Amino acid sequence: MVPARGKSEFGGFCPKLHGAQHEGVDFSRRLWASEEIALELIAAGTAIDYDGASGVTLIGPGKGNAMGPAFWAELPEVFEKLDADPEVRAIVLTGSGRNFSYGLDIAAMGDTLGPVMGDGATAKPRTDFHARLKTMQHTITAVADCRTPTIAAVHGWCIGGGVDLISAVDIRYASADAKFSVREVKLAIVADVGSLARLPLILSEGHLRELALTGKDIDSEHAARIGLVNDVYETPEATLAAAHATAAEIAANPPLVVQGIKDVLDEQRTAQVAASLRYVAAWNSAFLPSKDLGEGIKAMFEKRPPQFTGE
Repeated sequence: MVPARGKSEFGGFCPKLHGAQHEGVDFSRRLWASEEIALELIAAGTAIDYDGASGVTLIGPGKGNAMGPAFWAELPEVFEKLDADPEVRAIVLTGSGRNFSYGLDIAAMGDTLGPVMGDGATAKPRTDFHARLKTMQHTITAVADCRTPTIAAVHGWCIGGGVDLISAVDIRYASADAKFSVREVKLAIVADVGSLARLPLILSEGHLRELALTGKDIDSEHAARIGLVNDVYETPEATLAAAHATAAEIAANPPLVVQGIKDVLDEQRTAQVAASLRYVAAWNSAFLPSKDLGEGIKAMFEKRPPQFTGE
């Protein structure tokens, strides 16, 4: 069944799942109502019949689908709604436009970083930052904890928070133009919302340390070679089609057994990931504020190499 798409009262398209208005349509309308839209909940299968599969598409509003406040607030709601729908048996995650995601929208998240970067930041701003960081970690964890299998179709840039996000899904496909970077080190930040917790369960230690310590960019073939993505396809369209085809295969299997397989596999890593997330949240709350962080952010906006001093 190809889900219908209906016109919403806000002048956009309000998604409907499986031909009937989903219980989560209120939040879908809320997403469409704001210019701070972070996600569009779409039904997979506009070209092919993907019965039982749905899709989530990153749509901005930041350049390159950068992750601003609306993203961090709305993503858990999207996945919780989909996960609660028994008709949704697989979820495909992708990005709109030319890129998957540029990662954290630094400018839009200034209210999160600003107070803790102030001179003489004391316990209160650090405590507030720690709480905010835990909320952001929960956003990515909501994807990892989803009982419904998740597949990422990546094209263009997938940077920083984008890698955090795809590390939380079950299966990752990439187009030939995809490029990946665990780039937080270039901003003087220890990646803190999932990459360093989940990538050790995906990549070998040497490959992970190379990516995290250098902040280097890698192309899709390199990503496939080290196991970051399952397969590479020639175009974004072919990548998305492959993701939908896999989603259809999964959706044809008994749903309770599929959920059981995910549950058993996840049990082996849940405690390890949770401990890593707790540790990095505490570490960054204590040590994130630095002159190097300010220099990293300034250099990024000025499009020049940063000059770090270790202060």
